[in-house]
Amino acid sequence: MNLIEELTWRGMIQDIMPGTEELLQKEIVSGYIGFDPTSDSLHIGSLVPILLLVHLQKAGHKPFALVGGATGMVGDPTGKSEERNLLSEEVLQHNQRGVYNQLVRFLDFTPGKPNAAEMVNNYDWFKDISFLQFIRDAGKHITVNYMMSKDSVRKRLDSEVGMSFTEFTYQLIQGYDFYWLYQHKHCKLQMGGSDQWGNILTGTELIRRKAGGEAFAFTCPLITKADGGKFGKTEKGNIWLDPKKTSPYQFYQFWLNASDDDAKKWIKIFTLLPKKDIEALIVQHDAAPHERALQKKLAEELTCFVHSRGDYEFAVKASDILFGNATTAILQTLTEEQLLQVMEGVPATRIQRSLLEAGYDLVSFLADTGVFPSKGEARKMWQAGGVGINKEKAGTDKTALTPGDLLQQKYILVQKGKKNYFLVKVV
Repeated sequence: MNLIEELTWRGMIQDIMPGTEELLQKEIVSGYIGFDPTSDSLHIGSLVPILLLVHLQKAGHKPFALVGGATGMVGDPTGKSEERNLLSEEVLQHNQRGVYNQLVRFLDFTPGKPNAAEMVNNYDWFKDISFLQFIRDAGKHITVNYMMSKDSVRKRLDSEVGMSFTEFTYQLIQGYDFYWLYQHKHCKLQMGGSDQWGNILTGTELIRRKAGGEAFAFTCPLITKADGGKFGKTEKGNIWLDPKKTSPYQFYQFWLNASDDDAKKWIKIFTLLPKKDIEALIVQHDAAPHERALQKKLAEELTCFVHSRGDYEFAVKASDILFGNATTAILQTLTEEQLLQVMEGVPATRIQRSLLEAGYDLVSFLADTGVFPSKGEARKMWQAGGVGINKEKAGTDKTALTPGDLLQQKYILVQKGKKNYFLVKVV
């Protein structure tokens, strides 16, 4: 497999150093990408670097995931408008464990394999280096002129915020990571997002000047959305890989709601589907865009890749509950946790259980819970067949609610018209 050829047709190559493709064709290469340990979970913005490592390993090469325990204490100024808060060593170690637990889902860390993945933490080599030692052994090899020429530095220096000395040193510290891995792990390749190109080149320059060696690099374009919105962001914030931070259902919905233009681009970048399958999918999609074949396949592949087949099947079932023809029987199969995942964002209210025990007049219930502003409007919509209870139409013979109408012994799902849902919790 020609790794660069594979990544190029997928749209995953932006900058590449001369000789990189030839090196990867000639020998088993150790390559690395850095991950920022500012959280104990990665988010979907991290999927591109993860997939670069996956493709590297699939092509027979050895991937290294570097968690920046030391650089996390400094803060990367690249793309940042202001300096971020610095994290404690204890928090960084906790975050590193979380990142490792996610990476083992995607990479093969089996000891003894020639191209087994490895995780390294740059705190392990930086913790014993003194400031004087660092500026003598690394700082003298890179000029201030070289460091000032980087876009990330110039933009911050020209801003009102400016740049601290701490952040200014970041590219030298990242460059030293590459040098250390070159010396101790025979690592000849660094990959990353295109915004990291300047920092990566500092590493290749340090290897050339300090070790007399030759190192290589390539970057992937930063992922954008066709409408100009920020990739991986929703009104609720990041789309995380941790199911406790972003439920598999929400994760599935993010990909399912991709625009046609984004889906055509993302199906190549974020899935491992072969070229012929993707080309066939695009032809199928273009012939019937309303069927959203690309989005459905994208959501399936990513939900299975990051979570599991079971989580994907639940997400499909959950989507059918809100947007399809699911029944009360399907609702009853959900656990309370799953029900609340599906109903996240749905308006919710509470009522007392005693109201149901004697039979709660349906029209009064609809008005008292705020589903309708008045009993008159509630009665009118109910009589017109526009009210659903637990995904079943409430006919005119359905005049009251009892404990037998409860889901999980404590919830009632009310549907007003086709798309408006309300979750009532009974306490």
